[in-house]
Amino acid sequence: MNKITVIGSGNVGSTIAYTLTIMGIASEIVMIDVNEEKSLGEALDIRQGVSFCNPVSVYAGSYADAVNSDIVVITSGMARKPGQSRLDLAQANVDIIKSIADKIVPVAPKATYVIVSNPVDVLTYVFLKHTGLPQERVIGSGTVLDTARLRSRISEYYSVNQKNVHAYVLGEHGDSSFVPWSLANISNVPVETFSDAIQTKEIYPEFILKDVEDYMRKSGARIIQRKGATFYAVSISVCHICKSILSGIDTTLTVSTMLNGEYGIDDVCLSLLNVVGDKGAHAKIMLPLNEEETAALHNSAKVLKDLINSLDI
Repeated sequence: MNKITVIGSGNVGSTIAYTLTIMGIASEIVMIDVNEEKSLGEALDIRQGVSFCNPVSVYAGSYADAVNSDIVVITSGMARKPGQSRLDLAQANVDIIKSIADKIVPVAPKATYVIVSNPVDVLTYVFLKHTGLPQERVIGSGTVLDTARLRSRISEYYSVNQKNVHAYVLGEHGDSSFVPWSLANISNVPVETFSDAIQTKEIYPEFILKDVEDYMRKSGARIIQRKGATFYAVSISVCHICKSILSGIDTTLTVSTMLNGEYGIDDVCLSLLNVVGDKGAHAKIMLPLNEEETAALHNSAKVLKDLINSLDI
């Protein structure tokens, strides 16, 4: 029996609840939103298709209904508008996340919290500081989606299964994120030399690191420009995080967590490679970053710290 509460029934929250239902991850899903009618409608729409899925109870409720939740996913906040950076949203969403924390933590003190609202690194930091919860149980969705976008693009270049691509996006979920290319590989072959390693008559396009990185970083903005919001891929990513927490089998994910001196950085939340399982994000994997990559990580930390210092938290 797994219970997941999703706070926020907008595009992202409702799609997460729907995807959790389809994937059969939870036996009970509670949807909470300030707009109760919206939450009721979304829950009813999902619930009416449950007969074709694994048994699950999906319903709209209040904070009191979140009691005994194993996971609480927070998606509430002001939406990012076309042309607006994630960081522009900061202060308004900081105030929202603090208000939510005051209501949900007393009801579900033992839950693992997955923060999805943007700017996710800042809000993960604020939620952790505001609540005093154990660090391993406050997890930002971080660059899990960015990493998926990166792997998707690399797999397209070489027409290879994404599961054979091992590459990561680290740092801020935003403009200062970076790819440690020295570690990126396809089945242990560096991505830049994969076309030389594979014996085939197929001709691959030139692999340009900057183009691939730009694709990853600008994907969200392009989707927002074209359809107004992003919610499918992020929902699948968040559900994968939830599945990793509930499965009990440790999984490595680039989620956003508090740093405590790793790479000489502390008191900020950003994405490194973490071990995620039933104990939450309970360990970090110290990737062998080169000097340039370590500098990029420090720059990302500085960008986030500068923003945090400019906010009322």
